[in-house]
Amino acid sequence: MAKHGKRFRDAKAKLPEGAQFKPDEAVQMVKDVASAKFDETVEIATCLNVDPRKADQIVRGTVVLPHGTGKSVRVLVIAQGEKETEATEAGADYVGIDYVEKIQEGWLDFDVCVATPDLMGKVGPLGRILGPRGLMPTPKGGTVTFDIRRAVTEIKAGKIEYRVDKTGNVHVPIGRVSFSSDQLNANLSAIMDSIVRAKPSASKGTYVKSVTLSSTMGPGVSIDPNLFRRSL
Repeated sequence: MAKHGKRFRDAKAKLPEGAQFKPDEAVQMVKDVASAKFDETVEIATCLNVDPRKADQIVRGTVVLPHGTGKSVRVLVIAQGEKETEATEAGADYVGIDYVEKIQEGWLDFDVCVATPDLMGKVGPLGRILGPRGLMPTPKGGTVTFDIRRAVTEIKAGKIEYRVDKTGNVHVPIGRVSFSSDQLNANLSAIMDSIVRAKPSASKGTYVKSVTLSSTMGPGVSIDPNLFRRSL
C-alpha cells in the first residue's frame, strides 16, 4: 500500500471518519483541505453497480461541464476541404489529414481527436494507437461527425467523455481547486445527472454505490450516494 505524506495525513485528519456529506459540503471540504502549491484538479469517482464485462452494462456518455475543467484542451481535427476551414474557424489546434501519418510516426500532442465520417477509413487503422489512450474518435462520443464546428466548440467549452472502467468506476475531472464552490457544484451536478441518466436497463438493484470527491493530492470525501438514487 502506498504511503502518504504528512500533508495528506494532516488533510485526512481534518475529515470526519466514515461520514458522508451533501455535494456542496463535500466541495467545500475538498477546497478547504487542499494544500498543494499548484492548482489541483478536483475529480469525482463514482462506483456503479454494473458489470463492465457485459456489453449491455457499459456506462459511457458525454457532458458539457458548465464551467469546463480548467484545462486547456488541445483538439485535433482530421478533415479535408471546407471542413478543414470550419475546424480552424472553430478553434481547433491541429487540422488536416496529414496528421494521420504523423500519429503513425508517434506524434500524440493532443487531448481530443475529431474526424469526419468520410475519413474514418484512414483513421480506423489508428485504433491500435489511439484506442488504448482513449483518443480514438467515436460516433457515440460525438467525435465522428460532419458538424465539426459544433464538436470543436463544445469540446473547447468543457465537453468531456466518460466511460466506466473494468472495476465499475467512473473517474471524471470536474474543475480545479481555484474554481468557486458554485462552479464546482454546477459541474458536479452536470456529470452526476448524466451518469444517472446513462444507467443501463440491465443494471439491477442499487445503481450508484458510492461517490467520492477529491483533489489531486488530497484525501477523498464521501458523498451520500442516496442523493443520486432518487432520480432513477
